Parts: sequence; structure tokens; C-alpha cells
Amino acid sequence: MHIGSRPLDLILEPGQFYFGAANLRIGTLLGSCVAITMWHPYTRVGGMCHYLLPSRGSAPHPDRDFLDGRYGDEALKMFMREIERSGTFPEAYETKLFGGGNQFPEHYFEHRIDVPTRNVDAGLKLLAGYGLKVHAKHVGGSGPRQVILDLGTGHVWVRHRRVLTLEDG
Repeated sequence: MHIGSRPLDLILEPGQFYFGAANLRIGTLLGSCVAITMWHPYTRVGGMCHYLLPSRGSAPHPDRDFLDGRYGDEALKMFMREIERSGTFPEAYETKLFGGGNQFPEHYFEHRIDVPTRNVDAGLKLLAGYGLKVHAKHVGGSGPRQVILDLGTGHVWVRHRRVLTLEDG
């Protein structure tokens, strides 16, 4: 996965998280999942998470201190832990949110759980709960998104491919 002539340095799979100060490019491919990017413009530290669901729910984990990046609430806790370790403050970061696309728009079921919308809503609510301003977002709709964060510049690129339906003709 790359944009331009330079390949990515790190590709996040679903549930993965990265935070650091290296001059590298992080990418991921999203469907109904959500990626959050955070970048500090002065120290040039930041990262990305790729979560699958808003929270673990009531399912206990044997290790209470273990944070799992598959869940939005825990991924945000991972960000906060790393921000604290870096000696910076969360409100100084440029925060962006991506994903939550419906991958099967032709298959509507009245009683289905709308995972993409729940993921986006949870991300926005979690960020607001930490007092973080969303500087940019590209969410909802249909189809996959490729997201790339350049930790050297803070730039984020999004490539979105909307899923066409029969109604699109």
C-alpha cells in the first residue's frame, strides 16, 4: 500500500495501534472499522489506531491492565497513555477520524446492528469525552477507505472507493 513513489513504513491491521516520533508513514485499510489519527505539530509525535467495535462491552479480560486496540474506548486509552508518556497534552494534538463505511449497502435488514454508524458515533463521543476537537473527518457512506498518516508532517491522505448500488444505475 502506498501513495506516490514512497511506500509505507508501517501498515496497521484491524485492532492495531502505533504511537511514536519517527519520520514514517502509517497506513491502514478501513471498511466498517474506524481509524483515529493524532499528531502533535510541535513535537511531531503521534499515531493511529484501527478499531473494530466501540467497546468490549461486559466481556471481562483476565488482565485488567491489558488494553485491546480492537475496541475504540480502549484504543483512546492507549493514546492517552502514550501522550502522557511523551510529556505532551491531548488538546495540543490534531485529531482526525476516518472510516465507518457500509460495505454492503444493498443488504439492508430492518433489525441489523449498524456497526459502521455505531463505530463513528462512538469515536466522536469518545473524542469529545476527552475534550478533543476533531480537526477533520471522512466517515460514513459506503465502501472502503485507505488512510495514510505521515508522522513527519502530520498530513493525512484518504482514498475512498464508494460501493455502487443498483440505484446508482
